[in-house]
Amino acid sequence: MSFEQLLILLPAFFLLAGLYTSVGHAGASGYLAAMALLAIAPETMRPTALALNILVAAFTFYRFRGAGYFSWRALWPFLLGSVPLAALGGSLRLTVGVYYVLAGVALALSAVVLGWRALRRPPTEAPTDQARIPIAPAIGCGAAIGLLSGLTGTGGGIFLSPVVLLAGWAGPRHTGGITAPFILANSATALVAGTATWAALPEELPWLAAAVLAGAVAGTWLGLRRLSTRWLLAAMALVLAIAAGKLILTA
Repeated sequence: MSFEQLLILLPAFFLLAGLYTSVGHAGASGYLAAMALLAIAPETMRPTALALNILVAAFTFYRFRGAGYFSWRALWPFLLGSVPLAALGGSLRLTVGVYYVLAGVALALSAVVLGWRALRRPPTEAPTDQARIPIAPAIGCGAAIGLLSGLTGTGGGIFLSPVVLLAGWAGPRHTGGITAPFILANSATALVAGTATWAALPEELPWLAAAVLAGAVAGTWLGLRRLSTRWLLAAMALVLAIAAGKLILTA
């Protein structure tokens, strides 16, 4: 990673972490988009996104749990399905072309989800509300998302939250309280399973980690106290769509 690339990625990752953590995500798909636009090597993209995801998801989970938007009963069915498949996905080695296509599709789906979130007016929600998660469907959804998250280097939250919201299983902030620990578990599992990829982590990782953590501090404050991200999410959807097209065309 060149010095010029680092100078661009630091503010980009700060903004991405802030945007994503405001809705309970950790930002892996955004980090992938930024790195793809700067032509970072695929073997560096996936482990870097996962490592940053672990840090950001842990902090986001801490913040949402502290605000009362977490339920173990709502989380465990998704984890039961996802963790084994995230390990499988993280251990697989893909060709560059296949990786680009999968990452591009993941980013395109992320763009659609974020665009939908930008257009939709969230309902009122209180910490005392309860998430209603059906066990069997949640295990199945978790398995599919876990495999995809391991393969593409995302934590899976960008796929989990639309499922939960569209199914009406939880409100936006309770969905964030489920999504953050889900991302944490899947990202850690995928990174551990792909131990051979650790060598591809960039030397600049501490600087990137500082940027995303600062963004997470700001983003979780916005999400829990001042959430008003409609136009920011719309802009992020556009960026992800452009990056997805770049990846797919490159493949």
